[in-house]
Amino acid sequence: MKRFMDEDFLLNSELAEDLYHEYAEKLPIIDYHTHIPVRDIAENRQYHNLSEALVDNPVARRLMRGNGVPEKYITGGEATARDRFQYFAEALEKAAGNPLYTWVHLILRRVFDCRYILSAATADEVWTHCEEKIRDGSVTARSLLADGHVEALFTADNPEDTLKWHRMLREEGYPVKILPVMHPDAALDIANPEWGNYMLYDLGQTADVDITTMRDVREALAKRIDYFDAMGCRTADHGFPRIVYREAEEYELDDIVGRVVHSKGAPSQEEVEKYQTALLRFLGKQYADHGWVMQIHYGILHDVNQAMKAKLGTGAGFDCISSSSNGEGLARLLDLLSREEALPRMIISSMNPADEIVIGAILGAFQAAEPGHLQLGPSWWVNQTPAGIRRQFAAMASLGILGTGVGFATDMRSVMFWPCHEYYRRILCDYLADLANQGLYPADQDALGTLIRNVCYENIKSFFHME
Repeated sequence: MKRFMDEDFLLNSELAEDLYHEYAEKLPIIDYHTHIPVRDIAENRQYHNLSEALVDNPVARRLMRGNGVPEKYITGGEATARDRFQYFAEALEKAAGNPLYTWVHLILRRVFDCRYILSAATADEVWTHCEEKIRDGSVTARSLLADGHVEALFTADNPEDTLKWHRMLREEGYPVKILPVMHPDAALDIANPEWGNYMLYDLGQTADVDITTMRDVREALAKRIDYFDAMGCRTADHGFPRIVYREAEEYELDDIVGRVVHSKGAPSQEEVEKYQTALLRFLGKQYADHGWVMQIHYGILHDVNQAMKAKLGTGAGFDCISSSSNGEGLARLLDLLSREEALPRMIISSMNPADEIVIGAILGAFQAAEPGHLQLGPSWWVNQTPAGIRRQFAAMASLGILGTGVGFATDMRSVMFWPCHEYYRRILCDYLADLANQGLYPADQDALGTLIRNVCYENIKSFFHME
């Protein structure tokens, strides 16, 4: 029986242990998909207690709600940080098999050098142990990135953002690359009742474009893409419930934009699909011209609990996976961009892991003349468990080339994220060792080590043009 989270946890053979400790363990981290506030890094945010570090995130909140914790101890302002941590500990000890259980203990060990097993009974000891390090002011955003050997971190930014915090870090010469990622979801979400106000007063005013036609939409976004590009942006990210494809004439698009932007009628579903298809087509061409990576993740429904959204706002832990399949829409979009010789490098993810085989098969029909031009991305929630990560490896290997993959990105909201990369790398090494131990790949440590270094580091640098 293996000891709990010893130095070889998740590594189930001698070969796996050798691969991890010799090739993967010390590699720098590049995380190309996070929601970490760049201001935290620019101002070097200091953490004041363990609730800030571990409980203030959507994943922890969902866990506590699943354990019947009253909302006042999850997001309520009247609860003390220590009380919130106690309720979190009580929920966590029941969460056997949940990746959060492993991540929390990795953070306790790697960040706080705390080897207690967190439970309701040990919460006070854990709190006291970690408080000593927190009290001396050494647990800050920048110290965490340095401790994690983080080389580059991509943030999430709206097209209208000034990127002032990125500029500050750039002018300061901060050694970790903190790169913006443009998220034009608000511009794509024409069905949102606030879309018109956003286009007129947020995107439009920032780009200095009076948006009344489809051409105006393109002009405003093109200006912001140029601005982001000058600030070092290398990728844009797009989230959808489902990918659609419906062509339209320019006059139809002008009518849709003009009517909706001035609140003269909500768009029909058909009009939403026409507008989104046209805009994705335009954005894909822009990204190809700028050498950006286009990230698309679909199969997600945001804020499905409307009552809780009304109380707590968006992003409070009430998103879920959609069951819709989007193979035909994705294939037709890629075909259009391919025919127009404007197919950018892409990472395509569905939050529903059932879509992985469909996506992988479609991407294989459109690969371009460079290794891994189109990538199968992770189903974030489901593919953050050992079984989920291994399932994605199997899909990538069976439908493409595992060795051209671009590793792992966390989708995390906190600079405490970096131990999740250790988790992924251990599973990768164990997966490859399993292949070798079954006689399905040579037990050549140098060849396997090169593959591991490429997937976890070198391919990411190349894919995002970071040389």
